[in-house]
Amino acid sequence: MAPPSSPPAAGEGVNMVKSAQMKCAFRCGRGCLAAFTFLFWRCVTIANTAHQINEEIRDREVRLIGADGAQLGVMSAREAQARADEAGLDLVKISPTATPPVCKLMDYGKYRFEQAKREKEAKKNQHVVEIKEVRMSPGIDIGDFNTKLRNAQKFLGEGNRVKVTVRFRGREMAHTDIGKKLLLDFAGQCGELAVMDKEPKLEGRHMSIFLSAKSAKTNKQ
Repeated sequence: MAPPSSPPAAGEGVNMVKSAQMKCAFRCGRGCLAAFTFLFWRCVTIANTAHQINEEIRDREVRLIGADGAQLGVMSAREAQARADEAGLDLVKISPTATPPVCKLMDYGKYRFEQAKREKEAKKNQHVVEIKEVRMSPGIDIGDFNTKLRNAQKFLGEGNRVKVTVRFRGREMAHTDIGKKLLLDFAGQCGELAVMDKEPKLEGRHMSIFLSAKSAKTNKQ
């Protein structure tokens, strides 16, 4: 009588999988290796999701929906799994809180791939609002003022917020009203593109305002 086989040691299971893959590639060629790789990818993709699928579904009864959306009725989870196997699809629980839970037949690997693709596209098209800063001095000349103004209008046109700051040096602190007028004038000339969030505020030697693009403000509301 042969002695019972002992469980593989740590790391031995990984070596067994690698050995099996190498033998499969040797016997069947590249086609077999490609099939093995696809199967491995599909299983890993499914395993890393939140849905319960296939043998994980152990409810006594489920309401089954076909791959085409047709209602297939209430049946045992075992019968639903048999139908999934027969169709070459996965059994996926899509509504676990329903009574009985609702499951659907689908190619779950394909579903997850398309979902990840949609999320990637949505993220790529999403605009992240940044805060750009424009700095001036109370004695700025008209040429520099217009340059700063054009830069701010460009930032606002891209949907970003703009912080406009006037810095006072030395005796300029005695004339903060000049800085305030400068900021209000700046905000007024950006009026077609932006709204001023708050009145000019003095903090130490800096007085600032924030301008928000009107388009971004409208979307937020």
